Amino acid sequence: MTAYWKEFQENNIEYKNTIQPQSFYFCDNKKDADECADLVVKKIKQATSPSVWWFEKNKEELPKVGDIAIVTDWNGNPKAIIRTTKVEIVKYKDITSEYAQLEGEGDKTLEYWKKVHWDYYTEEMNKFGEKPNEEMKIVCEYFETIW
Repeated sequence: MTAYWKEFQENNIEYKNTIQPQSFYFCDNKKDADECADLVVKKIKQATSPSVWWFEKNKEELPKVGDIAIVTDWNGNPKAIIRTTKVEIVKYKDITSEYAQLEGEGDKTLEYWKKVHWDYYTEEMNKFGEKPNEEMKIVCEYFETIW
C-alpha cells in the first residue's frame, strides 16, 4: 500500500505532503468488492451510499468534501484513489435515479439500487436486531477517481 501511495505522490506533486489516507473496499463479499473496485478504476462508479446508522454504530465521522481514500479489492490490493466531491444526507425513499446512475452498479437503475442496498442494509442491521426503513438516512458520497 505504501508503494502505491508513494507512486501516486510522485505523479501528483500537489499531494507530496499528504499523509497516506485510509484504505477500504466496497461491499461485504469478494465478488461485489472486486467488481466495485473495477468500476471505480473505470470511473463508472463515482458514488457510494453507506447508512448514517453505520457511521453512528461504528463511531465513525461522516465523509467530507476533499477526503481522499485508497480503494482496494477484497484482498486489500490497492486499485484506485478517490477524492470526495460532495456529501448529502438523503432519506432512503428519496434516492433518485440520477444518483443510482452515478453509483454505477448493476444496470444502474433506481430499482436495482434500491434492491441491492435494501438487502445490504438489512444484513448489516440484522446483526444488531435492527431493520432498515424508508425514512432512514443515507450518506450519499460523491467522489472522483483521481488515480
